[in-house]
Amino acid sequence: MASSSQNQGVSEYVTLISSDGFEFVLLREAACVSGAIRRMLDPTSRFKESTTGRCEFAEIKHSGIVLEKVAEYLYYNHKNRNREDVPDMEIPPELCLELLMAADYLDC
Repeated sequence: MASSSQNQGVSEYVTLISSDGFEFVLLREAACVSGAIRRMLDPTSRFKESTTGRCEFAEIKHSGIVLEKVAEYLYYNHKNRNREDVPDMEIPPELCLELLMAADYLDC
């Protein structure tokens, strides 16, 4: 019963903010595909992100472009989570290294 009262103030959406100021609003459930984001938003974590619902990523290189593709992946993963034979997601070759590092950092 305590957890349901804790979740009443939790928004269905969260905002991911890049170091260059771009903001991406995602469903909380889709964003939590990332282990790092899930831990940031956990109400028991005492991170400021858990109360504001806003996650800032100053650590990600070329942040706006990369975070946009990360948000796209999080939705893609969320949408296809119970499907088989899911087609590959299109990733521009010039973003591969940055996306790999972001995926490692975000635990995606």
